[in-house]
Amino acid sequence: MKIVMMRVNVVDPPVGVMFALQEGTCGLFGPLKSDGAPLAFDFTLKVADLDSEPIRLTGPFAQGPAAARFVYLCSGVRAGQIGSCWERRAKVPLSGLKAELVMEAMERSATVVGTISGIAKDGGPACASVKLLDGWNLA
Repeated sequence: MKIVMMRVNVVDPPVGVMFALQEGTCGLFGPLKSDGAPLAFDFTLKVADLDSEPIRLTGPFAQGPAAARFVYLCSGVRAGQIGSCWERRAKVPLSGLKAELVMEAMERSATVVGTISGIAKDGGPACASVKLLDGWNLA
């Protein structure tokens, strides 16, 4: 099975809030406490089928049904920050990932990068379904 390297960048995360990727159903990967600077979460996905539309991605970070995969970015209590007033999860969509981009990333051993805002409309950490600021791109 082929592997693609991925990164989610989080810009403008609220200061003092812990962020982590959800791994599997309840695991946490790479918890980072924000000091206001951008955060980066690197992980891999298994490329199960490049010919399907959308492409089929699997692995411990791929969440949701095959036709609408996403990764969860947890914050506050959900990211392991005991005593935080925040308990949120943001759904970062993997839709929009094109086979050509994934193939190029694998051929060049490059990383596919998507960037989200770390702050929600209420001033707290990002939550619910979020949009990529500039789609998926190669680093």
